Amino acid sequence: MSERFTGSFTQQEPIPQAGIDAALRVMQSGRLHRYNVAPDEVGEAALLEQEFAQAMGVDYALAVASGGYALATALRALGIGAGDTVLTNAFTLAPVPGAIASVGAQPHFIEVTDDLTIDLRDLAEQIAATGAGVLMLSHMRGHICDMDRLMRICDAAGVVVIEDCAHTMGATWRGVMSGRHGAMACYSTQTYKHLNAGEGGLITSADPTLMARAILLSGSYMLFDRHKASPPPEYFTKLQPEVPNVSGRMDNLRAAILRPQLAALPAQCAAWTERYRVVEDGLRDTPGLRLIDRPEEESFVGSSIQFQLPGWTPDRIMQVIERTGARGVELKWFGAKEPSGFTSRYDSWRYARPRHLPRTDRVLAGLMDMRLPLTFSLDDCALIARIIRAEVGAVYQPA
Repeated sequence: MSERFTGSFTQQEPIPQAGIDAALRVMQSGRLHRYNVAPDEVGEAALLEQEFAQAMGVDYALAVASGGYALATALRALGIGAGDTVLTNAFTLAPVPGAIASVGAQPHFIEVTDDLTIDLRDLAEQIAATGAGVLMLSHMRGHICDMDRLMRICDAAGVVVIEDCAHTMGATWRGVMSGRHGAMACYSTQTYKHLNAGEGGLITSADPTLMARAILLSGSYMLFDRHKASPPPEYFTKLQPEVPNVSGRMDNLRAAILRPQLAALPAQCAAWTERYRVVEDGLRDTPGLRLIDRPEEESFVGSSIQFQLPGWTPDRIMQVIERTGARGVELKWFGAKEPSGFTSRYDSWRYARPRHLPRTDRVLAGLMDMRLPLTFSLDDCALIARIIRAEVGAVYQPA
């Protein structure tokens, strides 16, 4: 009898008891709004920002309502608006071009490599062709490009980098935390990310002016002194009359849930990557299947895994999806013509008026994607790999 996986690909771990207890205390106080604090009290949102800045090794952090809001706020803090062009990699998810469009700017997509990172040669060419001054770099599905080379290209051209670290919270490049290379970094605490508040986001920066603008944009009113990972007051007073309030604050309830998770982040990241390695080892040398190379310089967080079925026809890929699905393994496919669930691709975002990207089209045509929640055991991961390996083998037809 064929083995079958019976777990859920969308079930996350429960909130830690410490987070539940902290959330109850916030609810019992009634002080959910981040600026509604008792005398001499530091709110949960301010404490989260302080602890997150320390964890990421930066001076400043801001907790906001969502990862997408974080991205749009970073753009606004940089002064990006109507008529501006913002570069971003074509392999990303809808909130990235959505954030660019939300401020009236135009996304301009850059090709992706076979290893799912931004094509640095195309990046250099498109900087010259467009004159764009900002790159919103999506570390999509946790894949980090050569950040040293990328920053050399961008610095030489005067291009400011915003890092989308929704999938790389806790990851590093050559020992430097993801998010530390660009002018600003944005993170998500949506349920399927590395910290789970249901929804939420964080922004970090070492630039006091940019962070003061972001805090004012988020809706601090005159209460910016209640932030504990923020620039000195003089950065706010000169900006306050000029910066609009685009309210998107995180509340104390979500921050209370997140703080214990943040303390456990290093252990959680290691657990995800351990599961990734089990699946990767189980799929290694499967005929017709290509694993994604991970460079030695990259310390990644394996909360999902990607592999390619290069050169496969769409009907055979669908057979693999259906056969693994029948055995309880849910695979997502980035080569589908129509968006499905959370999976979509650059040419389905018609508002972005995307240019033709032949290399990206070839990469995405056979790209498979699978979540690895921590509710999976290592034995679960080994079973999942056996099922994928068997069903790919059943469908594969060598050229």
